Amino acid sequence: MKFVKTEDLKPGMRLAKPIYNKNGVLLYERNSKLTAPGISSARNFGLIGVYILEPAEPVPPLSKEDLEFEQLQTIYIFRLRECMDCIAQRRKLENYQAFLEDILKHFGSLTHRVNFNQNLRSSDDFMYKHAISTAILTTMMGSKLRYPADKLRILATAALFYDSGYRSVPHTILDKGINLSASDMDVIQLSLEKGLVPLSMYRDEFSYFSRALSLMQTYVYEDHPEKLAARPDDELQEMAALLRVADHFDQMTAMNIGYEPMSEIAAMGYLSSHPDKYPKLLAATLAECIHIVPHAANVDLSTGDKGIVLVENTKDFMRPVILRLSDNKIYDLSKDEDYQKVHIVDIMKTMDNRVAMDKDTLKQFVPDAKLQKLTQELQAKLKRANAAAAKRKKRNPTAGK
Repeated sequence: MKFVKTEDLKPGMRLAKPIYNKNGVLLYERNSKLTAPGISSARNFGLIGVYILEPAEPVPPLSKEDLEFEQLQTIYIFRLRECMDCIAQRRKLENYQAFLEDILKHFGSLTHRVNFNQNLRSSDDFMYKHAISTAILTTMMGSKLRYPADKLRILATAALFYDSGYRSVPHTILDKGINLSASDMDVIQLSLEKGLVPLSMYRDEFSYFSRALSLMQTYVYEDHPEKLAARPDDELQEMAALLRVADHFDQMTAMNIGYEPMSEIAAMGYLSSHPDKYPKLLAATLAECIHIVPHAANVDLSTGDKGIVLVENTKDFMRPVILRLSDNKIYDLSKDEDYQKVHIVDIMKTMDNRVAMDKDTLKQFVPDAKLQKLTQELQAKLKRANAAAAKRKKRNPTAGK
């Protein structure tokens, strides 16, 4: 699977990911062959490009949850755009509460990791899709940290609206991607600051909005604290740090204008290497919410070979059980002796690693009994590690913060 820019699309290419309209209705199914009118439609949508299957590549399976996730993202984007129009026209946000509650319903009480599938983005809708993704991530992270419902509403609302000022940034700047000058950055900062002004009219419309606006101001003015009326309290600073982790992770891993996205591994590595900006606890919380190196991911190995993840390690995503394709040999990277021989460098860049390979395909590479034994061994090891961590936390509740 590869990402092909819209201008490079050709008739006969097969879609690797579905495309939906604003109501979540499927427009183009996976494995559909592009036609000249279809390519024109993609260009009219303003898409940067689409994911295309290689000539002999089979259609990867998508779970029901993955398909629902992509549909929800599409629906949410159009709901957010309606809200932004209301704000621009100084109208009441009549449908916002239902929109927000739907996000909390789907992502505010998850007990498992999700495949955080990045959808297609254009220069016209990048801001909306980024806001939706950031809101979903902050909601999942806040839930994992056991934030109460109103605190989740504050977080998600801030994530959705803090950069509403982007709508006024000229396309001549947005289309530059990362090649921005100091004056371009000043224009963007000023636009973000001005974008907060109309939001003040909603302070009394929702019980949580005033606090959400304070969080937006804390985040937008974090490099200009002198512009704030008062120093943010500890809770606001904590939520701003959480918002920063989600915001920057999405920016790094999403398809953007002018540069290729980072893999989830590379993005998590960047977050981990800057703990002063991305607190260790919050980066770890993000990794507990989404699959970084999931089961059946295709990976680049330190030996120069390719591999497949057979068993995900939920405790340390860089140490799963893998199959090295060059010699059909299995390595349990949770064991130091195996990790010293080979380790994961990155996700293979030409593959879609966020969808699971079906079990029948995996059976071609590894006997069921052996894989089952490895899975049981790793699960037992993780269970012991989690039990030990729980004991330590009980003795010292503030550890790791």
